[in-house]
Amino acid sequence: MLKVSNGMGAESLNPVVHAVLSGAAPRQARLAAARGLLPLPQADLLEVLVGLRADADQEIARAAEESLHTQKEEDLLGTVRTSELSPRVLAYFASRRDLGRIIHEALVLNERTPDEAVLEIARATEDGVLLETIAINQQRLIRAPEIIEAILQNPARTPEAERRAIETRREFFEKERGARQIAEEMRARGLVAAAEFVEAAESTGTRQIAEQDLWLLAAHIEVSDVDLDDSWLPLEKIEELVEETEAQRASNVERIIAEMQGDEEIAPERISLIRRVMLMSVKDRVKLALKGDREVRNILIRDANKTVATAVMKNPRLTDHEVETIAAMRTVPEEVLRLIALNRSWARSYPIIHNLARNPRTPIPTAMNILPRLYAKDLRALAQNRNVSEAVRRQALRLAQTRLGE
Repeated sequence: MLKVSNGMGAESLNPVVHAVLSGAAPRQARLAAARGLLPLPQADLLEVLVGLRADADQEIARAAEESLHTQKEEDLLGTVRTSELSPRVLAYFASRRDLGRIIHEALVLNERTPDEAVLEIARATEDGVLLETIAINQQRLIRAPEIIEAILQNPARTPEAERRAIETRREFFEKERGARQIAEEMRARGLVAAAEFVEAAESTGTRQIAEQDLWLLAAHIEVSDVDLDDSWLPLEKIEELVEETEAQRASNVERIIAEMQGDEEIAPERISLIRRVMLMSVKDRVKLALKGDREVRNILIRDANKTVATAVMKNPRLTDHEVETIAAMRTVPEEVLRLIALNRSWARSYPIIHNLARNPRTPIPTAMNILPRLYAKDLRALAQNRNVSEAVRRQALRLAQTRLGE
């Protein structure tokens, strides 16, 4: 919220304004300023006049009030639209009920107008169109939710103003309140990891995660935030977390369901879980990939977004058996396969490196580095494997022949 200057302090850097408002200027100069006779820029003059309204000298205070009321609306309009005007001056004009809608509209659209001033306009105005203009500024409504209630309680509100105010309240306050209550109940039941996810999730209460779905997801969240290491996600990766369209998200869901059905028959409840998980925002899927259980990991490793799939590999509960399966998957991003090969613990597992070598998705340099560690019989089989690149097959054959002394 913007901070409004208190007392007679000046916001302007003009030394004349400071001298007049601080009382350092002679009385005659202050009286001349109150009468609007000092050659000041419009923004400075208005700041002086608004400040002198509270002067202890009644003659100066009355003169300042009169000067303000002689300002023409067409002259004020350009000034109240700028970012140069003091919030205290903007608040003063917002309190003036004798000014026309065009001035009040400019005031509510000015980000420097204090929220309290816009709140008073929302309470007092009889102009439904002006209420619509206030309701459009969602950031201000979120910052000062009292304005939402003022719009909804104003008899002059239009259906559009009411709709926007209600949507903002539902999206940013009712949703947040409902999620907070669910998180508190989860903590009470000892589901700390799930509560942490609910508190941080941006998809909660939307079409992406309905509140009734949170308990279903809770059963699949097992890693607490204290056990997470997110240092692997540098700032340059944030761009990859940009939201998909609904069509892209839906396509991702159907692809994963089709892929998993190719491996085994999927029960309806599992399909329901896949849809709930994959319809979340990218950021929420990354967090769930880090905190989720084996079933969730098996879904998210197939995500088309490589940052989400990579997050699965950072889940502290990931097992060697899962990594062995992932190393053989032909739908995972190359980055995932590269990470497996670089992990010393996983690279010591023969089944894992064998699967990497046979996976056509494994980057060729990575596969080449693995070949010397394969058994001769596996090298000979790989040399005949038409699914891998020709370069890998040739190198596998050379290594096998060397081993066998051919």
